Amino acid sequence: MKKWIQFLPIILLIIGCKSAVTAPNETVKSEPTFAYKQQMENLEKGIYFRGNGNEPDWNLKISENTIEFSSLMPGFETLTGNHVEPLRAMDANVKMYRVTDKSITMIIQIMQQECVNTMSGEKSSYSVRIEIVKDNNSTFLSGCGNYITDPRLHDIWVLEQLNGKKVSLTDFTKELPNLEINSTTNQFMGFAGCNRMNGTIFFERGLLRFTNTITTRMACSENNKENEFLKALQSTTTYKVKNLRLTLTNQSGNELVFKKVD
Repeated sequence: MKKWIQFLPIILLIIGCKSAVTAPNETVKSEPTFAYKQQMENLEKGIYFRGNGNEPDWNLKISENTIEFSSLMPGFETLTGNHVEPLRAMDANVKMYRVTDKSITMIIQIMQQECVNTMSGEKSSYSVRIEIVKDNNSTFLSGCGNYITDPRLHDIWVLEQLNGKKVSLTDFTKELPNLEINSTTNQFMGFAGCNRMNGTIFFERGLLRFTNTITTRMACSENNKENEFLKALQSTTTYKVKNLRLTLTNQSGNELVFKKVD
């Protein structure tokens, strides 16, 4: 009996090791993050603006087809209307949407000005004011919002045409101008034809600008077209993505055409 007692710790150790070896691998299931779910909804529904507010909580989604409002307010839990083009102020970046859902009218005003969420402290580039009219009574709400940068811009692009003319290596130094756009952070970087560059993008529905552009200061040859490229890039106001091509244009009609690369 004493011999069995002496071997008992060894037997238990062997059993424990065997259990550890034979135990099946456990798979950990991770739920998609809230940000990822929003990105997928933006893609599926074509949402280009989101707004929200507190006290009471409300959310606004503007897509190419619909304008959706949801809140915790009784009677205003969900309001949906067809997309309408906004009225624009002449002297400021202010847009106003007027949406009707049955007997309820929403007047939505979006202004470009820094806005701070009263609960989280998160900063947004736009403030939102909403008036909800029902039975001749108005409810006023305020909050913040941001435009959703077109995710199709998120890629690496190499220049093919500059102001209507096909470009070649002889027009630049070593390589063709290229852009790497991050639609999540609204930043870009790349090569301007002689110098490296980086900056930020300003995006609204139908509007794209390349701003705060910084380049290195390497001396360029006289025939290098970097200055022409940078001038066209910094004057960009509109864009089009089609057939793996990104076309940038400005009010003068000048354009840059880029090809998507992997």
